[in-house]
Amino acid sequence: MAKRFKGEFSPNGGIERRNSPVQVSASRRAMWRANVLFFVPLPLAFRAFFKDPEGLALNLLAFGVLILAAWLTRDGVRAQVAYEERRVARRPAIPRKIFGSVLTGIGLFIAGYASGGVFSALIFGLLGVVLHGLAFGPDPMTDKGMEGIDGFQTERVARVVDKAEKRLAEMSDAILRAGDRKIEDRVAQFQTTVRDMLRTVEEDPRDLTAARKYLSVYLQGARDATVKFADLYSRTRDPKAREDYAALLEDLETNFAAKTEKLMLDDRSDLDVEIEVLRERLQREGIRPTGPVGPKV
Repeated sequence: MAKRFKGEFSPNGGIERRNSPVQVSASRRAMWRANVLFFVPLPLAFRAFFKDPEGLALNLLAFGVLILAAWLTRDGVRAQVAYEERRVARRPAIPRKIFGSVLTGIGLFIAGYASGGVFSALIFGLLGVVLHGLAFGPDPMTDKGMEGIDGFQTERVARVVDKAEKRLAEMSDAILRAGDRKIEDRVAQFQTTVRDMLRTVEEDPRDLTAARKYLSVYLQGARDATVKFADLYSRTRDPKAREDYAALLEDLETNFAAKTEKLMLDDRSDLDVEIEVLRERLQREGIRPTGPVGPKV
């Protein structure tokens, strides 16, 4: 039976559709830096109330602009993490980190102007743009892994994947209410299996029809069951409810994994057919390969 190769030098680069520890660590550091930006302008809000009316207005305006820049930057980092996790992805529609960088420069310019003159304000603004760019980098500016893929199909897949990721996030939020670390880990393991299916569908949008019921009906049911379990277990700590929910996750994970494996095997079968058809055409035209061109079918 044909299986997808997952070695170190496979097309997945040995990552098997997940970020490496280095990538995860870098993403966490970027998110931490983005969260710190919300605290940086706080002294401006405090200082504003010790200024004259003009100074009050300028400091509060600078505070508001810098908070907006922090919010855009954090959203930009999240969008880039989602972009990097997928093998097939569109660039973010709005370059949030770039806008955040520009707004950081504007906010620091206003703050500098409130405290000194135009020259010092320009220096603060320029430094803000440069340092923000160095700390967070630009937004992804190109689509990834979409060469040769029908645009309509990828749009359909993107909508399904986004909706599925939203349901997974809702599951994560809900299970926290249960206050059970082992169950949280079990949910995370199930989510990893679901994301394997999502990545498979992204790689070949033709798989969407076969996987749609899993990514809509079954995943919706998993989300609803998680919410109900978390609400019940947080109140009663009922071990039977915990056991039943864990068994449900086990059944769901088994079925999702089996379906994903079938999708990959179908992809390989389609490739085998394409190779065989191409070889037959070459033989009919009297062309034979002079060296190894791939595995025999």
